[in-house]
Amino acid sequence: MAKILLIAGDFVEDYEIMVPFQALQAMGHDVHAICPDKREGDSVKTAIHDFEGDQTYSEKPGHNFALNATFADTDPAAYDALVVPGGRAPEYLRLDERVLDIVRHFMTADKPVAAICHGAQLLAAAVSLEGRRVSAYPACAPEVRLAGANFVDLEVTQAVTCGKLVTAPAWPAHPEWLRQFHALLT
Repeated sequence: MAKILLIAGDFVEDYEIMVPFQALQAMGHDVHAICPDKREGDSVKTAIHDFEGDQTYSEKPGHNFALNATFADTDPAAYDALVVPGGRAPEYLRLDERVLDIVRHFMTADKPVAAICHGAQLLAAAVSLEGRRVSAYPACAPEVRLAGANFVDLEVTQAVTCGKLVTAPAWPAHPEWLRQFHALLT
């Protein structure tokens, strides 16, 4: 099974970190969750984003998510794949050059990468997405297009695979997003 790196930050979307972290482990994969300036055993705060009929998602406090690896000790070459959850974390994680280097490693090495919701912000900040089909939360469409990708406007329950990149608009896509990502890992 695969050794997977998951990049997190405070106010990562609750379901978008908890569900893949647990589901990928249940499938037999070894998943390490890291966050800049934090160590194994530290936690990040999460936010619950919900779709309640407003113009955008609502946000509520989520859980504390315990990290199981130390950011400073992470060697991306030791991992087979990368998961980038959404929420508010990607908007500031994309300002961290080491985070961008980690994302670049996976994208340029053509290793499987799964990004959901606002996770596309991190991809767009790290690499050109020229010629790729990429989905994300619709508010991220301008950034995805500016990075050169063909933004794929999907139903909230759908995902798209382009090469070794799997993307989806939000957590309701978990079954499809994780199924497509798992197919790349096996």
